[in-house]
Amino acid sequence: MILIINCGSTKTPFIEELVDMHIAYTTIGILDILNHDISAYKGIILSGAPLLITEIDMHEYLDSMKYIISYNKPVFGICFGHQLLGLHFGSVGAKMNPDRDFREIEVYESCPLFDRLPNVFEMQEDHCESISIAPNFVLVASSDTCVNEAMMHVSLPYYGVQFHPEVSGNLGAIIIENFIIHCLNPSR
Repeated sequence: MILIINCGSTKTPFIEELVDMHIAYTTIGILDILNHDISAYKGIILSGAPLLITEIDMHEYLDSMKYIISYNKPVFGICFGHQLLGLHFGSVGAKMNPDRDFREIEVYESCPLFDRLPNVFEMQEDHCESISIAPNFVLVASSDTCVNEAMMHVSLPYYGVQFHPEVSGNLGAIIIENFIIHCLNPSR
C-alpha cells in the first residue's frame, strides 16, 4: 500500500487516481501525519501545496518531514513535496517567476522515475519558487525556467520533481507508475 500525503493541493485526487490503477493507497493530511503509524506502507508520495516556502513558517512541515523520513520508506515529492524533501536535507528555497505552463524537461542522469521516457519531454508546471540541490542529492533534470526540476538521493530511495506528473498526461502517469514499480520494488 502507498501513503499519499496531501499537503493541500487540488491536484491530489489525480495522484490518487493514478496510484489506484496499480496499488491500494491511503491519503493523510501533512499536518495529521504525526498521529499515524506509517510503518505498513511501502512508499510515500508527497503532493504539492498552495504554500510558499519562502513566506511561511516551515517548522510544522519540516517536523512532519522528519517523522516521514524516520520510517526509511521510498519517498516521491511532487512540487511542494519536492521542496519539502529538499529543505529537510539542506536545500535553500528561492522565489522565481511564476510558471503555470507546460515546459520541456531535459533528463541528465539515469533515474528510475524516468524509465521508458525520452530524454526530453513536456510536463505541467505550477509554481513560483524553486530549491537548490540538497547535499547528497543529484540533479536529474532541468528546464529553461527551473534548474532543479528533478533530483534523487545518491543512495536512498528519495526522489523529487518540481513539475506535476499527475496532470501531465500519459508521460506523467508513467512517472508515477515508475515510482510504484521500480522504486518500491528495486529488484525489478
